[in-house]
Amino acid sequence: MIAADTFETILEMRARAVEDLLGSLLDERILPGEIARPARLLQAMRHGVLNGGKRLRPFLVVESAGLFGADQDAALRVASALECVHCYSLIHDDLPAMDDDDLRRGQPTVHKAYDEATAILAGDSLLTLAFDILADEATAIAADRRAALVLALARAAGAGGMAGGQALDLDAERTQPDEAGIITLQAMKTGALIRFACEAGAIVAGAPAADRERLAEFGSAIGLAFQLADDLLDLTSDTTTLGKTAGKDVAAGKATLVRLHGPDWTRRQLDGLVLQARELLKPYGAAASTLKLAANFVATRRK
Repeated sequence: MIAADTFETILEMRARAVEDLLGSLLDERILPGEIARPARLLQAMRHGVLNGGKRLRPFLVVESAGLFGADQDAALRVASALECVHCYSLIHDDLPAMDDDDLRRGQPTVHKAYDEATAILAGDSLLTLAFDILADEATAIAADRRAALVLALARAAGAGGMAGGQALDLDAERTQPDEAGIITLQAMKTGALIRFACEAGAIVAGAPAADRERLAEFGSAIGLAFQLADDLLDLTSDTTTLGKTAGKDVAAGKATLVRLHGPDWTRRQLDGLVLQARELLKPYGAAASTLKLAANFVATRRK
């Protein structure tokens, strides 16, 4: 069994590898088909991506791919594509028209460091870069797998996934959804990309459909756990620890399961979701040890 401190080391190692690759993908080199890379836009993109963070979603891609013996370099490129989508969503989420936040990962948000228009364009550019990375032959897997990844990420990130969840989240400030509505909102806004992260590893490896679905279910379980833990931290932690403004969801009157049922209920749910996630990984035995620890980490994190 992998020790918790070893897990943290693996998480940090994967984060560094992703940051190194993203740094090279966001340099000044002009790619075939491009005309120019405006310096200020590129700087804003780098500000929104190369600013630390746990890199949990990329980690899940690489570890789930490793479960099936997939090529690690290809998995790392897919992981970096997903991180581009995630960071684009954070840049846009922080805008005044959305959550209106000035702090992200302990640094000024992109629209504060630059301006709103540049932040919008930086997010747009990161989103399209993600699909560039997946479609590129440099992601050295079969073309049908690259196409499957493009489709799965588009579905996870679009109107039926993350972006749709953001829309429901905005509506929730006015309409106060019931428990089922909150679960749907969170499965889309947060869960969809985490579900994709776990399923993507199976796609990279060309694993059977049953394994792809099992990893997707694992992703759904830890995606809900991630959001529950996030909402709990928003209620109980502070801005310095979180690296972003604490208490904003409560102040905005956002509908969350923590607000609906309270912290004690939430902690019990987190315990149940960890057990569910670990049960889904049982068929893979010791090979899934790191992913099992990831489930624990998601549910018990402090920032």
